[in-house]
Amino acid sequence: MKNSTDRQEKIVEIIGGQTGSSSWSNWRWQAAHVIRDIDTAARLLGVTFSQRERKAFLRTTARFPMSITPYYLSLIDTDDLYNCPIFQQAFPTEAELTIVKQDMRDPLAEDLDSPVPGITHRYPDRVLFHVSNLCAMYCRHCTRKRKVGDRDFIPDRAQIEQGIRYIEETPAVRDVLLSGGDPFMMSDEKLDWLLTRLRKIPHVEIIRIGTRTPVVLPYRITDELVEMLARHHPLWVNTHFNHTREITESSRRALAKLADAGIPLGNQSVLLAGVNDCPRIMKQLVHRLVQNRVRPYYLYQCDLSEGLSHFRTPVGKGIEILESLIGHTTGFAVPTYVIDAPHGGGKIPIMPNYLISWSTNKVVLRNYEGVICTYEEPESYKAVFCDRNCTQCQLTLKLDSADEWRAVGIEKLLADYDLTTALIPVDNERSARRVS
Repeated sequence: MKNSTDRQEKIVEIIGGQTGSSSWSNWRWQAAHVIRDIDTAARLLGVTFSQRERKAFLRTTARFPMSITPYYLSLIDTDDLYNCPIFQQAFPTEAELTIVKQDMRDPLAEDLDSPVPGITHRYPDRVLFHVSNLCAMYCRHCTRKRKVGDRDFIPDRAQIEQGIRYIEETPAVRDVLLSGGDPFMMSDEKLDWLLTRLRKIPHVEIIRIGTRTPVVLPYRITDELVEMLARHHPLWVNTHFNHTREITESSRRALAKLADAGIPLGNQSVLLAGVNDCPRIMKQLVHRLVQNRVRPYYLYQCDLSEGLSHFRTPVGKGIEILESLIGHTTGFAVPTYVIDAPHGGGKIPIMPNYLISWSTNKVVLRNYEGVICTYEEPESYKAVFCDRNCTQCQLTLKLDSADEWRAVGIEKLLADYDLTTALIPVDNERSARRVS
């Protein structure tokens, strides 16, 4: 591969901008100069595509457009173009036009589970809020290919207001996930306005944001954006790294800014054939993530969206990857492998089988090494009687936070609720003399 700095300067020179870092690290310049055609991509990469590849590209992009940030394009390994995981996630292929019988336009039934435009309310206490249709780039494996890039689906202020009203009028909603598109492609001002409105809703406890900008446009994570986000805690951010090659120096800086602002970070990977369907690749990825204070959250089985059949792996491949992680690496570095069930069934966790058998007083288990053992159940287990009258429960249902009224030691002197001003040992001779 060519030196990355040389490639960046070449891309800036061809596209148009100031050489050096001023244009390259400006996220608005990156967003304004996304690559949408094969000729520009070929010139910037310094490669040649055949006539057949060009025709296939035009057929594919007529249905599923291409949009790649200069930054993400610069990561492509031109010495091994067709095996490069960056190239495969960013560049259109004719395989996307193959629609198999299992494919669905809206496999997760997000539109059906939408009480008002922009809101998907599938789980009892949380909603998905589609606040942006714009992404920094179009990922070829996107489950929302039906929406991304389609101007008919761009949510305007009136639609977002409608979504906010639904959340306000639905007290069961305690968790709001902002999605799209990519919420970080909104301006700081608009996102600040939205977060402020949501924060004013008493029953909204947490807000989450799903974004791929740390992966494909890390320069979007500016000091100004992070400062604004930090005003809206508790706030969580989930990223979408699929391969270790996506974790660059720029992405590490972006993640560090978010983490330093006290924002918990998670990662959602998609299992993609030919990209990351390898235990060694996934183990390295989760290790790099936790090094950068990002907890692997989900590993998704690729959805049944139209044109993704070439990316899908057997479920057994995901199980194989989990077998290579559980017990072999840090527990919190192991993502939950899920299938987002068709027809709106939600995320179903898939695990290797560790429970071999069980009887009335024993369970038979195996560990990651294949060691088989038994765990004996309690000989006498008496459940606490429950009359199911939770509002007047006098048993073990203590759900409120405890008051810190039993401070001990130095804590007594620091606690605002304790009036103690001095700690004197019980065998203090001076105290004994005072008593006498």
